Amino acid sequence: MPFTGREMRTLITDDGVLTLSLETVTVAEPGDDQVVVAIEAAPINPSDLGLMLAAADVGTLKAAEGGALKFSVPQQRLGSLRGRLGDSLAIGNEGAGTVVRAGRNVAHLEGRKVGMIGGGMYADYRLIEANSIVPLPEGASAADGASMFVNPLTALGFVETARREGHGALVHTAAASNLGQMLQKICLADGIPLVNIVRSKVQEDILRQIGAEHVVDTSEENFRDKLAEALEKTGATIAFDAIGGGTLGSDILRAMERAAVRNAGGYSRYGSDTFKQLYIYGALDTSPAVLDRLSFGFQWSAGGWLLFPMLGRFGKETVEAMRSRVVTELTTTFASSYTRTIGLAEALQPDTLRAYERKSTGEKFLIDPTLG
Repeated sequence: MPFTGREMRTLITDDGVLTLSLETVTVAEPGDDQVVVAIEAAPINPSDLGLMLAAADVGTLKAAEGGALKFSVPQQRLGSLRGRLGDSLAIGNEGAGTVVRAGRNVAHLEGRKVGMIGGGMYADYRLIEANSIVPLPEGASAADGASMFVNPLTALGFVETARREGHGALVHTAAASNLGQMLQKICLADGIPLVNIVRSKVQEDILRQIGAEHVVDTSEENFRDKLAEALEKTGATIAFDAIGGGTLGSDILRAMERAAVRNAGGYSRYGSDTFKQLYIYGALDTSPAVLDRLSFGFQWSAGGWLLFPMLGRFGKETVEAMRSRVVTELTTTFASSYTRTIGLAEALQPDTLRAYERKSTGEKFLIDPTLG
C-alpha cells in the first residue's frame, strides 16, 4: 500500500509571489532498486534556504490559508528565477530516517536507519534510489546521519581541491559554523594549516576549544594585519568564502599578497609571483562582491565552488573514499550539533522561519517530521 504524507513545497508565480506550503502527497511503491524512507531528521542548510526562499524579501512575509506563507520577490530578481516560475519544488537536500519499504533488489535495507541525499527531504516520506542512501553505523541516530552529506563532503572537498591545485594551507570564512568546525578537525587530523576567519570573540572561542591555532576576528581593528600575519605563518594561498558579498574576499587576497611580498626577492609592478585562489561557495552576504584588484597583483583567480560539480571532477574512487571517511567518523569529526529541533509544520510558523532564515553562526535547525 502506498504511503501518504506531507511535503514542503516552494512556488514562485509570474507576479513575483513566493508561497511556502505543506502539500499532501502519495509516495509510490518502490521499484526494484528503490526504497521508501520515513524521514526522522533533515537539517536546514543555507543551500536549502536558497531554494526555499530564493530572492524573496523575508520582510514581506504573510500568513496564508492552510498554514502556508507568502512572500514578495522583487521584480528585478525574477529574471534570474525564470526557470522555476510556476513549478512547485520540493525542499531539503539531505536527511535521515528508517526504510519502511524496499524494492526487490534491496530488500535487506528494510528496517535499516539510513542517511540520504537527493532533495525533497522536508517530508514525512521519501521514495529514493538505493544508491543515494548510506546505512548508518550501529547505534547512530537519525539526527547523527541527517547532515552526513552536504557539510562533511564540502569540508573534505575543500581539502581535496586545495591538494589537487597545489596549495598547502587554506583559509575559511564563517569558520565557526558546523562546516567550519568539521574543516578544522580534518585539517588538524591531516596536518594541514588552516586560517579561520570569524566575526566575534565567541566564535573564536568555539574554534580554539577544538584545537584551532590560527583564528582571526573581523570585528577587531587590526584584523587585516593579523590576517596577513597568519597567512605569512601558514603560507595559505587558497580561500573558501561562505560570505560572498562585500570586501572580505578582497581583504583575503590582499593579505595573501602582503604575505607573499614579504618573502619576495624584489619588487615587481605586477605583484608577487605567488598565485592566489579565492573560491566563493556561499552567500551569507547577498550584496555584490567587491574586489580591489590592484591591491593584490595579477597572480590570482576568483570563482564559484559548488559541491556536486566538484564531486564529479574528483571521480568515483575519491568520492567513495570521502563517503567512507564520513561514515567512520560520523559521531566525531563530522558530528553536527543542533540548537533547535522543530516539526515540519512548525518550520512554517513565521517566527520560527525568521529565526532559521537569519543563518546565524552557531545556530542550526533540524526538522523532525514526527514532531508534527
